[in-house]
Amino acid sequence: MAALAVPLLLALLAPLAIGCSADPAADEGASPRKATATAVPSAAPASIERIASMTGCAAEMRTDAEELREAVCVTSEGNWIVTTFPTERLKRTWLDTASMYGGTYLVGPRWAIGAEPGLLKKLRTKVGGEVEELRGMS
Repeated sequence: MAALAVPLLLALLAPLAIGCSADPAADEGASPRKATATAVPSAAPASIERIASMTGCAAEMRTDAEELREAVCVTSEGNWIVTTFPTERLKRTWLDTASMYGGTYLVGPRWAIGAEPGLLKKLRTKVGGEVEELRGMS
């Protein structure tokens, strides 16, 4: 009986979770918030070729494997490494492993870019994503 109760309870509560918003204006059908000067674009698709195009680099492929693709970008702005993944889970696993060594990455849906923090901020205005600082082992 308890095994049936949990799925039933979840089915009943799901519409409440989906239909609610922490933003009262959103619940009233208000227009979306205005973009600010620090707004960044939505994160780019998970393709090395697309990210390279958006950042003006000719990506040099280093790894083209089933679990990840990795390329080096060299431009006048600086150098960076773009890594893409077929799934979010593989990206998270890769970032968890990279955290042992530390570093700062620009992370988007199924991709990560490794570079100097200042360059990552510039790239973020072109491809979106979030800057993540990974802590190394101490």
